Amino acid sequence: MTKVKICGLKREEDIKYINEIKSDYIGFIFAKSSRKVSIDQAKALNELLDIDIQSVGVFVNENIENIIRTYEEVKLDIVQLHGDESIDYIEEIPEYIDIWKAIRVKDESDIERAQMYSRISKVKGILLDAYSEKAYGGLGISFNWNIIKRNFEKPLILAGGIDINNVEEAIRIVEPDIIDVSSGVEINKVKDYNKIREFVQKVRKI
Repeated sequence: MTKVKICGLKREEDIKYINEIKSDYIGFIFAKSSRKVSIDQAKALNELLDIDIQSVGVFVNENIENIIRTYEEVKLDIVQLHGDESIDYIEEIPEYIDIWKAIRVKDESDIERAQMYSRISKVKGILLDAYSEKAYGGLGISFNWNIIKRNFEKPLILAGGIDINNVEEAIRIVEPDIIDVSSGVEINKVKDYNKIREFVQKVRKI
């Protein structure tokens, strides 16, 4: 069964929604974004999160020391690297930190690059998102899912422009292990209870 990650949480109300609706993962963004949270904000929110829901910290080309400090202070479960982080960079991150590596996809060469990252033992998941020159993510745009080949060595997380209207198609084409949604469950850039509930219920039924 495909699992669900709701990314970009920043309010206590968001956590309350998730605790009731029960997504599998939530994401705190620590990179430049309208959804960015501080370490203190994320720590306070994470303390309110049900223990059976895993928290993911999203970083973009961040100093490794800052990642470690944030991971430990917030008590994150997973670190998501959503920038241009190299293999050498990843190898410097401590073994006790589980890593998801995001690859922004323009064409099939990016899928090949993602496969390369999936062979790194420290990488526990590969996230595929749409490429944009404007930002590293969170723009609500998708890419051609048909170019994805399901021969990754690690769990596959699909992000980018997914919402209630296309999530069935996304799962049918890609068969991802996890669906990652942010703007697709928002109204005016704020998480919406009904949209989250409808999205999670729809994925659960597929």
